[in-house]
Amino acid sequence: MAAHGEITPTPDFAVFADVGAEPTEVYEWLETLKKLINAAPNPFPVYIVKHGNLTADSLKITTVSRGPNKGQPKVRRFIPAFGLLPDGSKTAAIGRSCTADYKIKPIEKFLKERFNIKRGQKDLVVTQYIGISWDELQRAKDNFPAWSQPRWPLLERRMKRQECHDWMASMGYPEPPRSACYYCPFHSDKEWRRMREHDPKHFAKAIKFDAKLRQMHKDHNKTLRMEVYLHSSCVPLSEIDFDNDEDKGQQTWDFQAECEGMCGV
Repeated sequence: MAAHGEITPTPDFAVFADVGAEPTEVYEWLETLKKLINAAPNPFPVYIVKHGNLTADSLKITTVSRGPNKGQPKVRRFIPAFGLLPDGSKTAAIGRSCTADYKIKPIEKFLKERFNIKRGQKDLVVTQYIGISWDELQRAKDNFPAWSQPRWPLLERRMKRQECHDWMASMGYPEPPRSACYYCPFHSDKEWRRMREHDPKHFAKAIKFDAKLRQMHKDHNKTLRMEVYLHSSCVPLSEIDFDNDEDKGQQTWDFQAECEGMCGV
């Protein structure tokens, strides 16, 4: 919309933070989007930033560097996996830092370097357009550093997600895929089923990731008194029957659980 002059002023550039775990269709769409923007009346470049690889880092075993447990295995929890406690009860998604570490931080680092922003700087330098739609209003967080201010163009227009899809269609553009890690624990059963049927490669990878994550925590994270799962039923993905139209208690991916307001943007 900005490239077509419907959102002004035209941004100097766009930034996509790549966590390294998007399905293939999202990376393909990113390349298509870059071409569409470049061919529009008000083009601007799209930059890609990264901070490590979320998948590899989530499965990495390190060691405690100090304190009484120095030298002991250490496993960081980056994604919001669900937990099965010894008494059989289940917890909500346990703490995570995937959005903060792999989305927000690399974007802020890129902006600081590009605009030579100094430590502790208070002068406003950057306005960030953030694509949160009206039906995701609760995701709009105003917790930005002093040198940056947010702007939510879709909220200004009260545009809902479907209206964004309608706009794309009205311009003759293809429908964009959903941006989310292929193993995101916030997937609904409908989304897991869609992946199984239309992206079996990544569904199979999610099954392996689920099993490996659980085994890794069981073997090396002795302080975590629970088993971890990608699905809130605390059943391995490989054993769940997704062949119905109702979610089996799984949290629906409507972004309401995404506290930092940047995942999927």
